[in-house]
Amino acid sequence: MIYQLLRWISGIALHWFYGDIRVFGEDRIPANGPLLVAVNHQNALVDSLLIGWLMPRKITMTAKATLLENPFVAALFNLVGVVPLRRASDESRKGGGSPIDRSRNAGAFHEILGVLEKRGAVLIFPEGKSHNELGLEPLRTGLARLALQARNDRSIQNVRILPIGLVFADKATPGSAVGIRVGEAIEMDAWKNPDVATLTVEIASRLRRVSEGNEAPLSEPRPVVPPDSVLRKVLIAIAATWGRLTHEVPVQMARTLALRRSRDADQPAMLTIIFGLGLVLLAYALQLVVVGTLVRSFWVSAFYLASLLSGAYWAAFEKHPRRY
Repeated sequence: MIYQLLRWISGIALHWFYGDIRVFGEDRIPANGPLLVAVNHQNALVDSLLIGWLMPRKITMTAKATLLENPFVAALFNLVGVVPLRRASDESRKGGGSPIDRSRNAGAFHEILGVLEKRGAVLIFPEGKSHNELGLEPLRTGLARLALQARNDRSIQNVRILPIGLVFADKATPGSAVGIRVGEAIEMDAWKNPDVATLTVEIASRLRRVSEGNEAPLSEPRPVVPPDSVLRKVLIAIAATWGRLTHEVPVQMARTLALRRSRDADQPAMLTIIFGLGLVLLAYALQLVVVGTLVRSFWVSAFYLASLLSGAYWAAFEKHPRRY
């Protein structure tokens, strides 16, 4: 329940910064079975939000362990079940020249393999870091090792590695477009070569196909799918207009604050979401205080809050709704 609520909020909040989020190849996402989702990493925590919003099933996230140093982030990770991974680069900086502990992620690997045994899905960024480069950075071998351990050591059947590419028209510019491209999955039951390096090369090849190259589809007009009826179309238009009216000021303020505070291209979208959540909740509270003072009815206040939430959704998804 909490996960689905956070997923719903994420979908709305992502549209506070990006004008359009387009999904290509969504039918390639397996509805069930053990799944390792491999994604290129160009926009920090926004990448995780995009994948969480995209996936029709619950997905276990992974993230760098250094984020746990922030108490708020640590609490959030615990709430949604994020598995922290310790990167070699972080350990080397911390260790002052001492040898890297090769077993540093043994516990995390055990937890991920447990998720796969329960036929769950796990998100991994095999580049190991977020970056601003146009192409794919060299992949770490962790994902390949996990897939082979799942099949060979744990005898988990039907494990698949699904490559998903995130393509940003301009990740630091408000109102720009994002493309999410789903590639062809690697079927581990059919993968005969037990070599980690060979599997890593194959993952990189498939991930490169969906994360690099032509961005033209992002600039093409999106076909508008008409609602089921004229009445529904009118109701959606009203809700979307109401949503834009009641959210425009806090969202614009959040964008302005985010752009002023950002020191890197990774930051504007994420800061917009963080500031936006705070300012939107503040705006809700102020409006509910006014409505409650004027009307003094719990049910009217509840209906007003529901209209705000509905408006937020349709303001984001009027032309291309996502079904939850």
